[in-house]
Amino acid sequence: MGSKIYVGGLPYSATEQQLSDLFAAHGAVASARIITDKFTGQSRGFGFVEMSSDAEAQAAITALNGSEMGGRTLTVNEARPQEPRTGGGGGGGGRGGFGGGGGRSGGGGKRDRW
Repeated sequence: MGSKIYVGGLPYSATEQQLSDLFAAHGAVASARIITDKFTGQSRGFGFVEMSSDAEAQAAITALNGSEMGGRTLTVNEARPQEPRTGGGGGGGGRGGFGGGGGRSGGGGKRDRW
């Protein structure tokens, strides 16, 4: 059990300070971060909270999972590593690039010959 917690279902109006305050009732909050869209800067509705100890993190998960904030039900659980998702995306991009490249070079070759 790590001390980093995933928090989903956040209201889009929630601030990092509100998130920190919510978890502070269950232990010392080392950091609170709401993930935002890199183009618009708006909240994506989830974030991460890091607690000072595993015990505090577990207490916060138990107390807050399924609770409400701003009319939305929160999903609170242990944060998991992101590696598998990024690896899968790269594979899909590679296949698309290969197919597109083959089609373009074939068409150019025919035009050059005639």
